Amino acid sequence: MTTPDQTRSKARKLHLGLFHQPIGRHPAAWRRDTAQGHPEDVDWAIRIVRKAEEGLFDMFFVADNLAGPEPGAQGKAGGLEPLTLLAALATVTSKIGLVGTISTSFSEPYNIARQLASLDHISRGRAGWNVVTTQSDRAAENFSLAALPDHAARYDRAGEFVRVARGLWDTWASDALVMDARSGVFLDTDRVRLLEHKGEHFSVRGPLNISRPPQGNPIIVQAGSSRDGIGLAAAEADLAFTAQDTIEDSLAYRAALTEAATAAGRQAATIPILPGVMPIVGRTDREAREKFAALQEHTDIAAGIRQLSGRWGYDLSRLPLDGPVPEPGERVHGESRVRLLLNKARTENYTLRELAALAIASHGHRIVIGSAETIADDFQTWFEQGAADGFNLIPASMPDGLDDFVDLVVPVLQDRGLFRREYEELTLRERFGLPIRRLASFAGSGN
Repeated sequence: MTTPDQTRSKARKLHLGLFHQPIGRHPAAWRRDTAQGHPEDVDWAIRIVRKAEEGLFDMFFVADNLAGPEPGAQGKAGGLEPLTLLAALATVTSKIGLVGTISTSFSEPYNIARQLASLDHISRGRAGWNVVTTQSDRAAENFSLAALPDHAARYDRAGEFVRVARGLWDTWASDALVMDARSGVFLDTDRVRLLEHKGEHFSVRGPLNISRPPQGNPIIVQAGSSRDGIGLAAAEADLAFTAQDTIEDSLAYRAALTEAATAAGRQAATIPILPGVMPIVGRTDREAREKFAALQEHTDIAAGIRQLSGRWGYDLSRLPLDGPVPEPGERVHGESRVRLLLNKARTENYTLRELAALAIASHGHRIVIGSAETIADDFQTWFEQGAADGFNLIPASMPDGLDDFVDLVVPVLQDRGLFRREYEELTLRERFGLPIRRLASFAGSGN
């Protein structure tokens, strides 16, 4: 007979990711007297990932930026290359997933498939890839291009890029690397095949020069809510990372993803959705509000205007700060994020100044402010209404942004039966309920 405790333990649970912000996402966080950390200190990153693993997070998520700071401009910069950092963190963790952002616009599938397979081996099955197409012409200029290709072309390349990477991972059966000293067979070449891919963007012979990853395929994350982004997620992603401000918007996103996945011949229910969220945690709601207000006192509105200008596609600095938020230009950067910000401005009657302050604080992700119980209430509502399968947490400040969540919010979620009390699965795919794909084209077992 199954006990109530056993039933609760087997029930669907929230997924939690940590969006790595070594000094906090809020631009003023690093200036506080209590601030700690450095964006290029691996020991600090180890401290953070170990705290996230203590909190039983599903994954540690690292973003990337392929453009350096503009001379004379204010703003944070710096940061370790994602896969290099994650390989180091793999050796000091044993359970948490390790997901790195890699752009398909300036890479080649063979190199990326090899690097991710290596990370999956080093981490023993905990690697993931956040697939992006890059939004900045400044980044393109670092890779011998005058400007990015148009939005649809970038996503078309991305889809083929992912398919080639998957194909390369599948060029080895999992038992091909025999290393049988008695027989003298090092590699069973009958268990390795060519890829022979010839497509619109890539021509790749294969096979890969490293054996099949422990997960078969590292998990694929797609971050984007544009029509093309949803199409890529529906066709290729194992997990969707989104920016949604309301339950209604998130349900609409899920409906669009479901429709696109069905059209692509997939079951959309197998694609978990994790909206990004910035939790400001206090021991009381009032303390949390005061914490956020203190951060906002040092907000650089000019930096917020620069960020909005980049997204809107034209210079907003000459417009009145206390006037209305204007319509975006024809060439926006980050279509889904612009739509989210604009909808919020229209719904809540924000001035340009107010939207700049919000945008610079969270970069367009939702902010939840309150006690551990208030944060847990919010997460539970989104989860139970089907608007989220979990959340990718974006700490506003460090180390308290992570420490307070792990120490205060996680126990509340656990007491409500919404979050795990221990890691049970060995690989990141298993943690998200994703099967390891078998390779029917190889004879025998062990694929």
